[in-house]
Amino acid sequence: MAASPPLHEPRQVMLFSGHMIDAPDRPALRFPAAAEPVAARAIADVLRVFDAGPADLAVTSGACGGDLLFCEAVLARGVPLELFLPFEPPVFAVKSVDFAGADWHRRFEAVCRAAGRIHVACAADRVDPYEHTNLRMLAAAQAHGAEKVRFVCLWDGRGGDGPGGTAHMAQQVREAGGRTHWLDTTSLWELPR
Repeated sequence: MAASPPLHEPRQVMLFSGHMIDAPDRPALRFPAAAEPVAARAIADVLRVFDAGPADLAVTSGACGGDLLFCEAVLARGVPLELFLPFEPPVFAVKSVDFAGADWHRRFEAVCRAAGRIHVACAADRVDPYEHTNLRMLAAAQAHGAEKVRFVCLWDGRGGDGPGGTAHMAQQVREAGGRTHWLDTTSLWELPR
């Protein structure tokens, strides 16, 4: 992808990681599709608390569920968005969007068009591409000053289904001494821990 011109120096950087919408065959519910409006409201509420706007920057990935809800919410507030993907957008859509349906795919494409920048991680063969993407997102956010980073996670507090999920990002932020704003999905939609 062609590089966009440099973005402004942000007042604050909102870094986001969150669960994907549950696949239809997921054995234990984590983010049921019916909870989407609740998650969208919780994300919007955090952005209101931050007074997020055009002077800020948002950094996230683009999976169906939390990531795309965050993207839509920041774009609605005029926040410049940098999107980090472990694969080129068409490949990423197949792996992390399309299982949830055509509407999520349409929303992913709209976010890609609206993003100020799209970074494709291109991890080495020995590195998990999702973990690599998390580390690149965190480094990009912290490059503007660690004190500016506000990490928002939509998460149940458990380990992930595989490498590089929200649990991994939360651990990386914690180890870096970052501030976390945890939207606990077990209480947002009352699923058992």
